[in-house]
Amino acid sequence: MTAIATHDEATADKTSFREVWLITIGHSLTHWYPATFYVLAPVIGLELGLTYTQIASIVTAQAIASALSNVPGGIIVDSIGRKGLLMALSLAWIGIPYLLMATTHAYWLLLCCAALIGVGNTIWHPTAIPTLASRFPQRKGLVVSIHGMGGNIGDAVAPFVAGTLLSGFAIGGVAVNFNFTWRQVMIFNVVPGILMSIAILWYLGKMQMTGKGKAAEKSLSLRQVLNGFVGLLGNKTLMLLSTSSAFRSMTQSSLLVFIPLYLRNVMGYDLWKVGLAMMGLQLAGFIAAPIAGAMSDKVGRRNIMASAMAMTCVVLLMMVFAGGTPIFVFFVALLGFFLFAVRAVLQAWTLDATPKGMGGTAIGLLFGIQAIGQSIGPLICGVLADHYGLLSTFYFMATTIVIANLFIFAIPKDVIGKA
Repeated sequence: MTAIATHDEATADKTSFREVWLITIGHSLTHWYPATFYVLAPVIGLELGLTYTQIASIVTAQAIASALSNVPGGIIVDSIGRKGLLMALSLAWIGIPYLLMATTHAYWLLLCCAALIGVGNTIWHPTAIPTLASRFPQRKGLVVSIHGMGGNIGDAVAPFVAGTLLSGFAIGGVAVNFNFTWRQVMIFNVVPGILMSIAILWYLGKMQMTGKGKAAEKSLSLRQVLNGFVGLLGNKTLMLLSTSSAFRSMTQSSLLVFIPLYLRNVMGYDLWKVGLAMMGLQLAGFIAAPIAGAMSDKVGRRNIMASAMAMTCVVLLMMVFAGGTPIFVFFVALLGFFLFAVRAVLQAWTLDATPKGMGGTAIGLLFGIQAIGQSIGPLICGVLADHYGLLSTFYFMATTIVIANLFIFAIPKDVIGKA
């Protein structure tokens, strides 16, 4: 009996890790779309005559829609057992508005499309993250970090691909030119996401929908979820984590918008070089995420998050002093190592503090509150850039990451998030 149980458990782990990789690939594509937009933003702004504030407001529109819909999205996820369908729907929903963006010449329509993207994106994380965490409760930090690595891959590869398609590249004195328009690039990027949404529905749909197997959790009724949501609002650890995440998101969303603008408009980089720099930012995060996740399972979430965010502030200040020099690009990559290391740790800590069956709602609440920060940060940086120059935005980002870290120290000590 013991041998049979061990064999069945090993088989289940092997099968579920195949599902981890599939969900991780899907996650990479949810990040691929916005990562492409950040490189296209300088070109879109130039063609449509947009100010820095208007460019930032496109990201703000997406974040506001996300803030408004994340909590309802999380509640829906916890009350519906069809996880495969939800993930497939989310991935398709995120891609289609970008297709519409490629056809528009109007600023207001860009805002509308960004809002639709914000709504679609609210379904993915409350579905995928709790599903993975429930399958591996003892390795929660690790599997959530692997999922986060997918986001880093999408964020890393997409800018370089987009920049290369826009302008080409040069190696060893040999130039290769593509010169696609930003509209064509945006259309190209939609196809992989649609195909991946079909693959997720095909391979994960049956397991998730039937509610069978080791990973499945019984869905709560809508009333139970709503009652549980009230309890989450009184959860001090969860609310402090969410508030910290909001300030951290101010930093992250502002960086993703304004680093490409600074490299292109101030340092005069070709678009493929801009994409390469953004790729370096994300690849550093790709390396750091599983290390931070695994370490947080052993030494505590608090230690990892506090250290990484403190180093993020230091690197941001170094970037200010290195502005306009090649060293600035080096610090961009170093920044990614510390900034993105804490993303999965934060999500794992949130699930640690969440009652069973409420993971989707808790992640929805986390992402909803942090989306408020995502909406405010770029807009403030846009105003600063229009009045004081692009480099001034990095002082603001350093301030917000310090505030984020202060909330971490205010969180009550517990077994996982111990000091």
